[in-house]
Amino acid sequence: MTDLVTLHIAEAADLLNKKEISAVELTNAHLAEMEKGRILNAYITETPERALADAEASDKRRAAGSALGVLDGIPIANKDLYCTAGVRTTAASKMLANFVPPYESTVTQKLKDAGTVMLGKVNTDQFAMGGSTMTSYFGVTKNPWTDEQGAYSLVPGGSSGGSAAAVAAGLCMGATGSDTGGSIRQPASFCGVTGIKPTYGRCSRYGIVAFASSLDQAGPMARSVKDCALLLGAMAGADKWDSTVAELPVPDFAAALTGDIRGKKIGIPKEYRPAGLNEQVAKVWDKGIQLLRDAGAEIVDISLPHTKYALPVYYIIACAEASSNLSRYDGVRYTERVPGATLDEMYENTRTDGFGSEVIRRILLGTFVLSAGFYDAYYIRAQRVRRLIYDDFQKAFETVDAILAPAAPTPALSYEAMKRMSPVDTYLGDVFTTPSSLAGAPALSLPVGLSDTGLPIGLQIIGKHFDESTVLQIGDVLEKAAGFDLTPRRVKG
Repeated sequence: MTDLVTLHIAEAADLLNKKEISAVELTNAHLAEMEKGRILNAYITETPERALADAEASDKRRAAGSALGVLDGIPIANKDLYCTAGVRTTAASKMLANFVPPYESTVTQKLKDAGTVMLGKVNTDQFAMGGSTMTSYFGVTKNPWTDEQGAYSLVPGGSSGGSAAAVAAGLCMGATGSDTGGSIRQPASFCGVTGIKPTYGRCSRYGIVAFASSLDQAGPMARSVKDCALLLGAMAGADKWDSTVAELPVPDFAAALTGDIRGKKIGIPKEYRPAGLNEQVAKVWDKGIQLLRDAGAEIVDISLPHTKYALPVYYIIACAEASSNLSRYDGVRYTERVPGATLDEMYENTRTDGFGSEVIRRILLGTFVLSAGFYDAYYIRAQRVRRLIYDDFQKAFETVDAILAPAAPTPALSYEAMKRMSPVDTYLGDVFTTPSSLAGAPALSLPVGLSDTGLPIGLQIIGKHFDESTVLQIGDVLEKAAGFDLTPRRVKG
């Protein structure tokens, strides 16, 4: 019998359409796996009753010959930043621990309209600030890939660590993530799954708890490039509630996977190979370059000269926007109030109690760079350099179709190693992902090889604005050439 929780979305959709399996069977298999997999702490809120109701509705539509969504009956999870009407949305924070939205985010509504089955809400770093899920108020998520002793001691990455871990462990078939500076791509690399950050403006941000509004972008995570293409096709599109969404038609991303990239020019940026680059990451990168060359692509050396400024620029801009966005959580409008003798004391008590240390750190950094006397010196200067980084990519794309680079500077790290790192050291984990985030360019992460200790290592393909089709096309070819079909050992429960 087919092991339903190991299927790819495309495979499951085919079996559903042939009526060889039912949506209820598929959903029950994942609910059982979720129960066994609670040791991973991937989910904050499970919604089994809603999932079964969604699955039953899908089976009824199929039996009646009614029109079906492109993902009808497919069980997915949503990152707990997406507002879901009637279902708790916490942003993995104490501040929103009991928040039940009365409305649905545009992306999750589009996925509902496509027929998906929602299994629940998955863990994240608090307000998406972190690269490990260690800042979550609801506890850390464990990477389903184990260490050499077989222990769950590794971080899944972040902030979409719950999404990546759930997909890798078979606790859902796909998941929504969000990427501000690498929060889809880094956890995809750590957990051996695939994830794409679309072009800024491809997917609506309406109903997603905001971190940094000029950087946040919704995107899918799944087990294959094709599955990501199917999910992205359902998630993307114009939205009257979000003025930053492009008024562009959504291509058939799955149809772009032709398997032929002969003549495509792939840029290799010299700045992404600094002295001291992790040897295992460099080895997988070299492997990816050769695989694309063997597939008929032309490899071109390029330069993105302002890359070295991307990390500080990102943290100035992101923290500034976080300081502004999170000012709304004050004990008056959105959150439970912690009393104080004065209004100022109530604000202080509420925010001190509701925010974790990493969120507070970023709010303070953001408030500082926006303050009088420092606004021009830091924030305005960072915005100017951001434009130079954008121009670097635009110039590169005059000569190449896409760029291949590492997704993360190391394989998955242990919790103990992360605990010993300073905040600045943890920020360095975003060194390869922040440049394309600042430029607003689409970028796909997919697993290509293993480290010496058997942990997945991903590469990212960065493309031209609103050309996710080419990014996915190249990713599909690289995926097939790499032949990475490994998964972590199943959770025994």
